[in-house]
Amino acid sequence: MDWNGRKVLVTGAAGFIGSHLCERLLGEGADVRAMVHGNMRGSIGHLAAIPTERRKNIEIVGGNIRDGAFVRDATTGVDTVFHLAAVTSVVYSYSNPDETIFTNVSGTLNVCNAARHENVRRLVHTSSAGVYGPAEGDLPISETHPVRAYNPYTASKLAADNVVESFHLSYELPVTIIRIFNVYGPRIGRFLIIPTIILQLIKGCELKLGSMTPTRNFTYIDDIVEAYLLMAEYEAVVGEVVNFGSPRALTIGELALLIAGLMGRDVTIAQDAKALRPHKSEIDRVLADVTKARELLEWSSKVELEDGLRQTIDWIAAGGYDDLPAQDEK
Repeated sequence: MDWNGRKVLVTGAAGFIGSHLCERLLGEGADVRAMVHGNMRGSIGHLAAIPTERRKNIEIVGGNIRDGAFVRDATTGVDTVFHLAAVTSVVYSYSNPDETIFTNVSGTLNVCNAARHENVRRLVHTSSAGVYGPAEGDLPISETHPVRAYNPYTASKLAADNVVESFHLSYELPVTIIRIFNVYGPRIGRFLIIPTIILQLIKGCELKLGSMTPTRNFTYIDDIVEAYLLMAEYEAVVGEVVNFGSPRALTIGELALLIAGLMGRDVTIAQDAKALRPHKSEIDRVLADVTKARELLEWSSKVELEDGLRQTIDWIAAGGYDDLPAQDEK
């Protein structure tokens, strides 16, 4: 698709994935309206990392995704909507279930209503692989795997997914649902597992982590941004949910040793009981089946884990978090 001059809205633009998506769209020549959560500091989060010369075609609007009038105004005149705004922390959702569910569900409803009113060409909605819960049967996990609300966060994402699907079925809103497995890279939220390991190793050779045995597959941010653009382009995925993740799975313990090796650390690892998730919400095995993405979009992850981790390590070591408020990291 030729993005040159095309008007797009990115919700959650100040966050990790949103800022990278905005930067890619600007590089492709799109006119980007970036929705950020309004605050008294006037912070634009990770959008500040985009080079000034690339920001000439970006319009930053601040407000609250739960404000339907604000969302409607922000959607005026756009061709494509990429919806990423959400409360994204599972841990936070346990202590703040009301905010998590209200933000993620009503916010998505506002986006759908606005997109319908503006007759947008495509709405790309962000889902989470967390909705699959613990794997039932053999890996990898395909889009037909059962879904279940194992915590307030996944409950909110499932409900939001259903809102989007209902607008497609009821009003023929042209939607696609991108279901993302673990993503990493520069600008990743500092409290996730990869930066947790890197930040501890910058300080020394001792790691304190939660459970070491769960398996995850980590996908580099550039590959996920490419997935967003493809989901906005191809007609074959309208009304569809599509998984995106790398084909390589490893345990948290193996991940820690890999990062330590890349950083030249002879590490010792101890378990931190405070970092353990509630037993019923821990997901032991995760691996994405991306057959659908490959067949419909010709998508596959390109960045090798070691290469992506080196770039992430370099960004964190260079002080990537130094000037960023914690709430702007998502």
